[in-house]
Amino acid sequence: MQKSLATQPRKSNPVLEADFQSPVITDEVWQNVLKAKMEKKPPPAAGYAQCFAGVCQARSAYFIGQLGQSLDGLIATDTGDSYYINAQEGLAHLHRLRALVDAVVIGVGTAIKDNPQLTVRHVQGNSPARIIVDPSGRLPLRSTCLQDDGCRKIVLTSEGLVPQYPDFVEHRILPLNDKGRICCAAIKASLQDFQTVLIEGGAWTLSNFYQTGLLNQLHLIIAPLIIGSGKKGIALPPTDSLSRARRPQTNWYSLGTDLLADLHLNS
Repeated sequence: MQKSLATQPRKSNPVLEADFQSPVITDEVWQNVLKAKMEKKPPPAAGYAQCFAGVCQARSAYFIGQLGQSLDGLIATDTGDSYYINAQEGLAHLHRLRALVDAVVIGVGTAIKDNPQLTVRHVQGNSPARIIVDPSGRLPLRSTCLQDDGCRKIVLTSEGLVPQYPDFVEHRILPLNDKGRICCAAIKASLQDFQTVLIEGGAWTLSNFYQTGLLNQLHLIIAPLIIGSGKKGIALPPTDSLSRARRPQTNWYSLGTDLLADLHLNS
């Protein structure tokens, strides 16, 4: 998950600022994408706007994942530094996804470490409902994602917990698997009141949604950056043969200095 530059101290990064290109989508095209979502039709514009077609025209449950990473597939250094992996256009893309889905899901680890707002601030559109997966009730009540701002909020926990959430926060209880986690299938089943859902983070949550075949689409935003050692983005069981490796249909789009890989996983 990319962190909001608006909520973090501004650091000097002359490479990103020098290479930053103009937006890849105009306000007019974006309004047409939002309209297409309301009408459940694919966007009329060609090029980059087509990466939103699946979400826009979904008429049943549709789960899309998003992850920003380096060229060598990392999302943070060994010390946890993850700022400016992706440029401004990558952040804008994340906010476009939020504006198009009904709900956004993150794990409690991401909620605690990053304290994200999970709102739409860098593009026009409505903020989605916020879903936090918190099996053991660790999420602090002061977390930004739990503050009352008119957006729907749901915390998913395991049985036996009686967290003291404010009245505007919904609480849903899900069973734990044999590893003491809430499985992705149970999460998906609990969100049947939402049609389009963005799995935004963290890496464990996203990887398991991918591994269990519950994602319809995955957006990987790849930055021209080599970290060398650090936290891996997509972590899956080993494959002993390339012939068994998955090769999803993929479309590529330029996002300023970054590159968007649009993976279609149910094709």
